[in-house]
Amino acid sequence: MNLLQHLPGACPDPVAQRLFHGRGHCFPGLETLTLDYLPPALLLTQFGPLSDEQVTALRQQVAQWWQSVSEAPLTLVWQDRSVSPANTELLSGSLPLSHWITEAGLDFEVTLMKGQNHGLFLDMAAGRQWVREHSADKRVLNLFAYTCGFSVAAKAGGAASVVNLDMSAPSLSQGKRNHARNGLGEGVRYLAHDLFKTFGKLKKLGPYDLVIVDPPSFQQGSFIATKDYPRLLRRLADLVAPGGEALLCLNAPELSLAYLQQQVAECAPELTFVERLANPASFPEQNPDKGLKVLRYQRLSE
Repeated sequence: MNLLQHLPGACPDPVAQRLFHGRGHCFPGLETLTLDYLPPALLLTQFGPLSDEQVTALRQQVAQWWQSVSEAPLTLVWQDRSVSPANTELLSGSLPLSHWITEAGLDFEVTLMKGQNHGLFLDMAAGRQWVREHSADKRVLNLFAYTCGFSVAAKAGGAASVVNLDMSAPSLSQGKRNHARNGLGEGVRYLAHDLFKTFGKLKKLGPYDLVIVDPPSFQQGSFIATKDYPRLLRRLADLVAPGGEALLCLNAPELSLAYLQQQVAECAPELTFVERLANPASFPEQNPDKGLKVLRYQRLSE
């Protein structure tokens, strides 16, 4: 497994970024690997089984590469997501007690040693940038807000208000810290509720000029895309103001772009397809239909 030949020839800029994306099946033999830079740490993630020899070789390759491009000590975190729950180890170096990373000039808190997800999904960087560029003076609803990355981007872009909804109170608390760190806490609400029990309240707080829908593809007890996306879509138009927009996200390789478009056509005919947002270039996909899908829809003015 030769990861070394696919790594940058110079030290990466000290911002959050994916350095290698094997899961897009563009690099034969490395389909189960990703490497992220979350300064000061490198995060190497495996999504399939590897032998002890392969793990050792990969670790040596990353160390060799880092030594060739940086004078800083190597901080390397390994996460094995081929097992459940995921196993995470700090293989070398040390992590900050309070770990903040930067994306597009905004700071976000990450927790590499806690759980499977770390606080910011790097594949959604282009989506956050689009929201930042299209939120001025808008009322924004951020569904499945997680740690409020979209909300921070919206407020950075001048959003008038943002409502964040997520079932996880700890994730929303982390989102509050993200807002506070960036000085963007004004006009932001946090609702730790089940979406399907909260539509009435959301409708009273709306309508919204932009609704962001970025659910997990399969999370038992929270959201299962094949069952719950249609349920959500049937109620979505009631939340979108005339002339407003919805950003619909789906990160399930087994569900196609056509699947999501068909669900919207059947369950939310009030919404008109505008475009699919491009994913970051650092996430190449042999088959774009299997990668992250971020679709922009608009509700026409009445």
